[in-house]
Amino acid sequence: MEQILTNRSRIPLRVLFLKPLSAAISIGTGGPFGAEGPIIATGGALFSVVGQWVHITTGERKTLLAAGAAAGMTAVFGTPLAAVMLAIELLLFEFRPASMLPVLAACATAAAIRTLFVGFAPLFPMAPLAWPHGPTLLACVPLGAVLGLVAVLVTRAVYAVEDAFERLPIHWMWWPALGAVAVGLIGWWQPRTLWVGYANITDALSGALVGPALGLLGLAKLVSWTIALDSGTSGGTLAPLMIVGACLGAALGHATAVVFPQLGLDPNLAALIGMSAIFAGASRALFMLVVFALETTWQLPGLLPLLIGCSSAFLVSSLLMRQTIMTEKIIRRGVQVPDAYRADPLELARVLNYASCAPVVLPATQRVDEVRAWLDSDAAGSNHLGFPVLAAGGELLGVLTRKDLFKAEVDSAQSAGSLLQRPHVVVREDATLTEAIHKLAAHDISRLPVTSEDGSSRVVGMLSRSDLLAAWREHMLDQHQRGC
Repeated sequence: MEQILTNRSRIPLRVLFLKPLSAAISIGTGGPFGAEGPIIATGGALFSVVGQWVHITTGERKTLLAAGAAAGMTAVFGTPLAAVMLAIELLLFEFRPASMLPVLAACATAAAIRTLFVGFAPLFPMAPLAWPHGPTLLACVPLGAVLGLVAVLVTRAVYAVEDAFERLPIHWMWWPALGAVAVGLIGWWQPRTLWVGYANITDALSGALVGPALGLLGLAKLVSWTIALDSGTSGGTLAPLMIVGACLGAALGHATAVVFPQLGLDPNLAALIGMSAIFAGASRALFMLVVFALETTWQLPGLLPLLIGCSSAFLVSSLLMRQTIMTEKIIRRGVQVPDAYRADPLELARVLNYASCAPVVLPATQRVDEVRAWLDSDAAGSNHLGFPVLAAGGELLGVLTRKDLFKAEVDSAQSAGSLLQRPHVVVREDATLTEAIHKLAAHDISRLPVTSEDGSSRVVGMLSRSDLLAAWREHMLDQHQRGC
């Protein structure tokens, strides 16, 4: 995410080799991480490196990076649609065909290749869920809220431990060694906390884990993963948080079944909601987590409960925490991360609605001294800053500004047309304001003649930067003013 936002999606070649190597060592020796994080980073690095070798734009390289990351996630979990949502919500920060199609193609390819090696089956198999009824759906609201609160606490705990490591009076090189000691001690007490632990998710979802075992595993996994992550060890965050959430959700489901049996909340359904909602609250990748849960379990009856629970967790997290577990670190480094996806209001506005009509024009044959005298007067239109220059037949030749006309080296006997030095740039009246902004920026100018939508060079108006600001101000008022 940081490379996309600050480094034009350029990931160094060394990351392509060092990231999987470091992750293999840390996870292979018992690190409490998921394999998905390193694979996502490796896939993104591979496609980013390819994007640096070929001649493409920064935007196209960002799309390639996101496609590689999404393909890596698909290869691990077999969840192509969830991987696409991951790319949209956490990497691309946009939703348009030019970005979506490469990501879709990469995920479909990764999913197809994955089936050749592991077959076609749910990653987390569980007993079929019953279709939920009204009271069960109602119970999903507080369940999701509790999980959202836990997501906030977990996120704050992660960064509190990281700050504690930074205050240690030793070189950062020794931090992973300290983390390994903690992971080993916790693993000796609770061996299930070691390694990726995808089987733990399956056991929590299927009811194989019950009673104190749920609480002990969830708490031990959380402590072990937090210390290992903040010590700088390489690994993923998705699987550990899902284990914690599944354990917590199952425990809450069992408690609800005892205290409020009339709600009919299945502990396995509660575990499924917990697995997704805790990460939805921590990362705000709401849709990705809902789709992920469905693709890894094949439990369609869980769709509506997942939407309710994850939305509730998302709401609580948004109210209590400004940043997410994914963005807090890079925001501390001064990087701003988009937090919303909105349609560009300038893309929806047309030039003809905001350009100044009936522009004040200058004949190409008019002498400079005559134009200066007119500008010094109080005549209508003489206070403008830019003027289209027209040939005798009304054809647009270019634009002159006050600065051009009052340059000391300009001979007052010259004609206005003789002062034109560069080709004129125009915008049609049926173009969008976004197109106009692109032309202003590309040519480093402050105003554009507006020509007729019939394709002729007939000037029908002028569009300046102040007109664009007026359009944006109108959009802001629409967003914030309340009316009848």
